[in-house]
Amino acid sequence: MGASREELLAGLQEAGRVHSNAAVMYHAAISARMELSPVEEKTLDLLQRSGALSAGELGELTGLAPASVTGLIDRLERKGFARRVRDPQDGRRVNVEADPQAEARFAPLFAPFAAELAGLYAEYSDAELAVVLDFLRRSARIQREATRALTGQE
Repeated sequence: MGASREELLAGLQEAGRVHSNAAVMYHAAISARMELSPVEEKTLDLLQRSGALSAGELGELTGLAPASVTGLIDRLERKGFARRVRDPQDGRRVNVEADPQAEARFAPLFAPFAAELAGLYAEYSDAELAVVLDFLRRSARIQREATRALTGQE
C-alpha cells in the first residue's frame, strides 16, 4: 500500500521547503559569482524572459516598492546588466531591458545545472511532466500573491 494522503501532504511540505532552500542557495551562489545581489539576479531573469518592462511592471512582478525598484534599476545599469530605453510606442515611458550580452555571461554557470535537469526530465512521461508543469505554474502564482500580500501590494 502506498503512502497515505497525510504522509504525501507532509512530504510535499518538506520537499517544498527543501526545494525552496536549494533554489535560494543556488541563485545566491550564481549572484555572488556575477557580483549581483539575489534580487538583482532574479530581476535580470525577469527582464530576459519578459523583455523590456517599466519600473511599475517590475514593481508588480517583484513585489518591491517603487523606491526600491528605482535603486535596483540603477544598480543593474551601473553594473552593465540592464539599461533604460524609451518605449517605442510611448516616448514618455521608459522601460528597462536586459543587456543582450547578459544572458551569455550567465550561460556557462547555468549549463551544468540545465544538463542535469534535462536528464531528470527524460525520466518522466509527457503526462507526468504536464502535472509537474501545472503544479509549478500554480504554486508560483500562489507564491507571487503571497509576496504581494507581504509587501502590501495586494
